[in-house]
Amino acid sequence: MPLPAALRELDHTQRHTVLASFLGWTLDAFDYFLLTFVILAVAHEFGVPKQDVTYGLFLTLAARPIGALVFGRLADRYGRRPVLMVDIVLFSLLELACAFAPSLGVLLGLRFLFGIAMGGEWGIGASLAMESIPAKSRGFVSGLLQSGYPCGFFLAALVNWLLVDAIGWRGLFVVGALPALLVLYIRRTVPESPVWEGRRQHARESVFVSMRGYWKLFVYLMLLMAAFNMFSHGSQDMYPTFIQTQLKIPAGSGTAFMLTALLNLGALAGGLAFGSLSEKIGRRKAIIIAALLAIPVIPLWTYGGSLLLLGLGAFFIQVMVQGAWGVVPTHLNELAPDAVRGTLPGFAYQMGNLLAAITATAQTWLAERRGGDFAFAMSTWIAAVAVLLALLTWLGPEARGVGFGRERAPGDGGAGRG
Repeated sequence: MPLPAALRELDHTQRHTVLASFLGWTLDAFDYFLLTFVILAVAHEFGVPKQDVTYGLFLTLAARPIGALVFGRLADRYGRRPVLMVDIVLFSLLELACAFAPSLGVLLGLRFLFGIAMGGEWGIGASLAMESIPAKSRGFVSGLLQSGYPCGFFLAALVNWLLVDAIGWRGLFVVGALPALLVLYIRRTVPESPVWEGRRQHARESVFVSMRGYWKLFVYLMLLMAAFNMFSHGSQDMYPTFIQTQLKIPAGSGTAFMLTALLNLGALAGGLAFGSLSEKIGRRKAIIIAALLAIPVIPLWTYGGSLLLLGLGAFFIQVMVQGAWGVVPTHLNELAPDAVRGTLPGFAYQMGNLLAAITATAQTWLAERRGGDFAFAMSTWIAAVAVLLALLTWLGPEARGVGFGRERAPGDGGAGRG
């Protein structure tokens, strides 16, 4: 099969960089989503309501801004590549530690620490990839990178389906330590970002100095990413619980795996399609189209009257959700100045995650108020957030095709071809 044109533009080293960044986000998401498949099992072992276990998702999301800021600043100072390797090893070890948690309290504490490490990966990996490729390849590569997230979800579903009955939820977290092996590949094949190398001799500035003139942009991106995260987590985190409790499909069954697989295939297709589309019609237009097209798919996704219709709904809702998300890596990196590209996109992303961290708990609360109706809770949430996301995107700037490695004055974020 011939490579897409955007990948044919890349040389051998650039392809390794893109692959490493893709795998980093895939394996990061894999470790995150393992917990979503075992919420009921963890609640049963520790004798607590499932809503208490969902705080593990909240704490992970809430801790991610800390990691984005800490690891992002380290990446801006010492390089994308070495900090990315340290971060991957750290989140893998913390995932392993979750397997040995003696109580829910310890597990929640470990998920918070895992969130710090997870928070660093996206911003560093995205900046490393985007700074290493030609501008005309950014749209497709952005969709590819973001597709690592649903691929991680798919891997978690596959491992849960194949292994949970044999090794239990604790064994799944042992498997979750495997991403640490990715460091060996990065060390052997991935060079440092050429944009960062070009700035190596620049004076080291504090984040406050580097961000001078860009705080309004940061606040806007934080709100935008809050909507994005409510969109994705609102469609994914409680979906396994919806399958188990409302559709009465066992977590380890082939049917549950099939629905989750269709969901993630849709996410992969959407990220690649809309990421590429954004190179032609602009970042904002691609995001708005994907967000609004999610609304008519909602009834099929949660109220389909058969497994066929539910499967189609799962596929198409994620085409739209992750289609919008497929534009995010390039959109945020293009808006960020060179001096804080390791920090700003990831920190804005994860601060948005912090604002959206209550999503799973809020959906559970809303469902319980209606007798456990997760279909109502998820449908209402996604419809409202889709409109909010489209509005925020329409109000914001765009810098499609902007050159990296050149100084930009504050306020030039929208000076690209958008």
